[in-house]
Amino acid sequence: MDIHDACDYVIFKIDNAGESLSNLKLQKLLYYIQAWHLVFEKRPMFSSNFQAWVHGPVSKEIFDRFKDEKSLYSDITINDIRPEFNLASLKEEDIDHINNVLGSYAKFSGVQLEEMSHKEQPWINARKGVNPMARSENIIDNDEMMKYYSARLDS
Repeated sequence: MDIHDACDYVIFKIDNAGESLSNLKLQKLLYYIQAWHLVFEKRPMFSSNFQAWVHGPVSKEIFDRFKDEKSLYSDITINDIRPEFNLASLKEEDIDHINNVLGSYAKFSGVQLEEMSHKEQPWINARKGVNPMARSENIIDNDEMMKYYSARLDS
């Protein structure tokens, strides 16, 4: 699945639920969608990697999409969905996976999701040796994500 399609679907779902969605929250939701897809399907949902930024995991591809109009705390709304997005083109199993992750994580704010990711090994390990407030483009390793979140199922 293309990460932009996942992004647009998340925007669509959250907006239709009448909830707010910040750029920060969107980034973390996409990260958790990827993480749990690695656990359940043993492969990434999308090819885009996540980087260990100061405020948690970020897809640079999605960040770049919004960087000219949005800050990390800006609201993302239905108006931010790409005109070419086609909901009918998404696979049912991808929609089901995203909906399951949103069912667990969408109730949290962007700041709460940031705090959660900061306590989790994949982000912590990708930031090793980096000053807490320093920029970093270190990639969060997919294998580490799969191991870490798989272990959470067992606890």
